[in-house]
Amino acid sequence: MTEHTRRNILHAGIALTIPPAVATLITGCQPSDNNALPLDEVDAGEPNIASRDSIPTTQGDPMKIHYLEIVTPEADALCDQYSAVHGITFGDPDANLGGARTATMAGGGMLGIRGPMRESEMPVVRPYALVDDISAAVDSAVKAGAELALPPMELPGHGTCAIVIHGGIDCGFWQV
Repeated sequence: MTEHTRRNILHAGIALTIPPAVATLITGCQPSDNNALPLDEVDAGEPNIASRDSIPTTQGDPMKIHYLEIVTPEADALCDQYSAVHGITFGDPDANLGGARTATMAGGGMLGIRGPMRESEMPVVRPYALVDDISAAVDSAVKAGAELALPPMELPGHGTCAIVIHGGIDCGFWQV
């Protein structure tokens, strides 16, 4: 009979969480196909659990994060940390982005770090996905159950953004 130690239980728990996590990472943010491989059919025993070819997706562009916003009362300290760890340089505060200091991310997106704009604004990490039609994206999100937090709003020199909240998670959309 197998002895139930804390280590054995931890290993079993990790083993059960790896297939869904890896399948999520492999499929990325591409639209899913109803014929995609179910997670319970992914073989967790193989070192290469699944390849992109083994999990079919529909044709389409993968989601691109255009702007990653971090709101924190320690904005300057976090900019210093990201600069030290990742070797990136942040610009001066941009009033059109709520005073965020920005840096360019790989792939052409921007990382913006700013302080809260009001006393009640809590720290948050909010990705803004690049969309072709921000109104359609917001409508689709609301139909899927999201709450509209910020309707489409033009930011001079940057495009239009909107924010929805679904399950307590902030999600942004950006149209340039």
